[in-house]
Amino acid sequence: MTNDQTSPPPAAEPSVPGPTLAEKASLTSGAGDFVTTALPHAGVPAVTLSDGPHGLRLPKEAGDGGQVDLHSAAPATCYPPAVALGSSWDPELAHRVAGALADEATAHGIRVLLGPGINIKRSPLCGRNFEYFSEDPLLTAELGGAMVRGLQESGVGAALKHYAANNQETDRMRVSADIDERPLREIYLRAFERIVRRDRPWSVMSSYNAVNGVTLSENTRLLTGILRGEWGFDGIVMSDWGAVRDRVAALRAGLDLQMPGTQGRTDREVVAAVTDGSLDEAVLDTAVERLVRFARRTADADRPEPRMSVDDHHRLAGEAADRCVVLLKNDDGLLPLSPVAGSVAVIGELARTPRYQGAGSSQVTPTRLDTPLDALRAHADGARVDFAPGYTLPGAEVAGTGSADSPEDDAARAADAVRLAAASDTVVLFLGLSAHDESEGFDRDHIDLPDTQLRLLDSIVAANPRVAVVLSNGGVVRTDPWHRTVPALVEGWLLGQAGGGALARVLFGEVNPSGKLAETVPLRLEDSPSHLSFPGEEGHVRYGEGVFVGYRGYDAASREVAFPFGHGLSYTTFAYSGLRITLEADGARYAVAVTVANTGPRAGREVVQIYSTGPAGSSVARPPRELRGFASVTLAPGESREVVVHVSRDDLAHYSEREGGWRVEGGDHGIEAGSSSRDIRQSAVLPVEGDPSRLTLSGRNTVAEWLAHPVGGPLLMKAFAEGRAAAGGGPSAMENPAIRRFLAGTPLDVIAEFPQSPVRPEEVVALAEQAAVVSGSQER
Repeated sequence: MTNDQTSPPPAAEPSVPGPTLAEKASLTSGAGDFVTTALPHAGVPAVTLSDGPHGLRLPKEAGDGGQVDLHSAAPATCYPPAVALGSSWDPELAHRVAGALADEATAHGIRVLLGPGINIKRSPLCGRNFEYFSEDPLLTAELGGAMVRGLQESGVGAALKHYAANNQETDRMRVSADIDERPLREIYLRAFERIVRRDRPWSVMSSYNAVNGVTLSENTRLLTGILRGEWGFDGIVMSDWGAVRDRVAALRAGLDLQMPGTQGRTDREVVAAVTDGSLDEAVLDTAVERLVRFARRTADADRPEPRMSVDDHHRLAGEAADRCVVLLKNDDGLLPLSPVAGSVAVIGELARTPRYQGAGSSQVTPTRLDTPLDALRAHADGARVDFAPGYTLPGAEVAGTGSADSPEDDAARAADAVRLAAASDTVVLFLGLSAHDESEGFDRDHIDLPDTQLRLLDSIVAANPRVAVVLSNGGVVRTDPWHRTVPALVEGWLLGQAGGGALARVLFGEVNPSGKLAETVPLRLEDSPSHLSFPGEEGHVRYGEGVFVGYRGYDAASREVAFPFGHGLSYTTFAYSGLRITLEADGARYAVAVTVANTGPRAGREVVQIYSTGPAGSSVARPPRELRGFASVTLAPGESREVVVHVSRDDLAHYSEREGGWRVEGGDHGIEAGSSSRDIRQSAVLPVEGDPSRLTLSGRNTVAEWLAHPVGGPLLMKAFAEGRAAAGGGPSAMENPAIRRFLAGTPLDVIAEFPQSPVRPEEVVALAEQAAVVSGSQER
């Protein structure tokens, strides 16, 4: 052996094989109820998910195969659900709540929170309305988007849900929401579009229902064409739990992740489809690429160490609840109550056994629970607070007895409550709904309070007219006619685990209420715009009200309501003045400024709402007003401040089915500043230059459509004039208003067939070609 012998080359690194077909298929379904599949050898971690738009639903123990007990959960902070948070009109608050949710998620190893829910409240009957913010897409997008940012800035992914048009629980697994394109775009997809484009959620959850006959999990147009193609979504689409019907078809449509896992059954279907050629493996690979990126994104996200204690979270839940309470009525200044003098009769089992969250998959086991009764007693500093239950709640144990409801004792309970009311200075009467009345899984049949509560209310008012009613409900309840007989009415919604303290602070005046309704309270269920087509029949629900959802519909029909969208009183008063509108330098937004003054006796917060009205002679039916922006301002007594709300020019657009896209119409748009949709304080006219028409004209377009087209109109009028001149002169028929109106709805190719027509069929074709050429050159 010689000394100059060279060393052998180093051994090659062993190659790591790529995932097999079966492994790739396994990534596209869950490994358990709330965990995705991991491939450790391929560097793909599992992702742990949790229910909980308003608090984590933490499993106490995981069973075999990652299965969890859905009927019990470990303690977590229960924040106000969306029905309450919507009434805060406070995106910054929603952002903070989401950050706290992320804090808890990180502490428990949760990487993705299943929320927020941003579906529109189409009908007050929807059993899941407590999970949704509003009947308005802009307000929904601002609050929902703030939650997405709050979660993801803290390293926890959001799962935006339920995409899309998931507006009822009746037949929710199968029903087809049959919606015209314009309301689909303007109302039901608008909040999703805003949040996806601006806030970039890491995942979107597809809903159970179908849209226009196509199940969402298999809806290529919505999952791929619109969500990814138009809006640029770069995350994953997961199914709602149990929403997938055909796993292979869902993959083709753009659904990446089936949840929960099916113990390999549908994985094998995917493998078989690739093997027999009915599913292109490239489709599977695309979904796998997205899922791998998602898993690594959640694993690598920058998550700060949990910063808040359980007590801190509870305090934030209370602060949030303070802002969500809505003072609907306060005649003669009955509220706030004096905490230092007088006697207060607190009546109603809901004061002692509060409803603070909705029923269903989002239920949270709270870390603690503040009851309104205990909080009122704790905040009283000299005032006497006495209690009578007055009624029982279905399914709840009677406090102190351990026994179930005893309806036969309701009369005795009511009598005791009436005696207490008569002996007290003021009554605070808690009324509302139980989980038996509203829940995920079913829709309500009516919006009335229970009969026993209404009878008790009548008796209490007869015994003592100084009554403040406090409502606890996840969906709107009818308040007419009884709200006319009580001087004060507080909408308490479902306020989370700290809601009892919030109600006490508002009732005693420690907190000045500033909540505003995020949905209309109708006088009757029959007044709801969706009433005649909800919840549909034989597997279909027709969205016959079109864009006239919520306040848009009530206003368009000039229907009286109990309390309008955006309404909410304060213990002080506000005046508006000096509305002015400025086009910003980029030409894409308007700055709408209005001065707000606190003209009352105490500090308070006002939510300034900016609405727009469409131009006269609009080519489409428009609501009388639509929310375009909002901002809040907190003022001391006598203080005034200018509030500026930015309104995007694009928000003035409507979706034109004829032109296949969004279009701003030219003309005078109205801009209004108000304290509610029916309390407009200032208004101004905004001249707006319209968008060029994208309509491609043909002989099938009507005379009116030709004349309305900025290029086609002048060309047609010129052709009519030349045709009349060639026929011997005389005025064009289009110059006669009566004839013009008569012919407005007639297609141009029909007119061209008449012998006396000034244009011939071949000229119509030439005019259409000329209009297309000129329009194209103008766009360039």
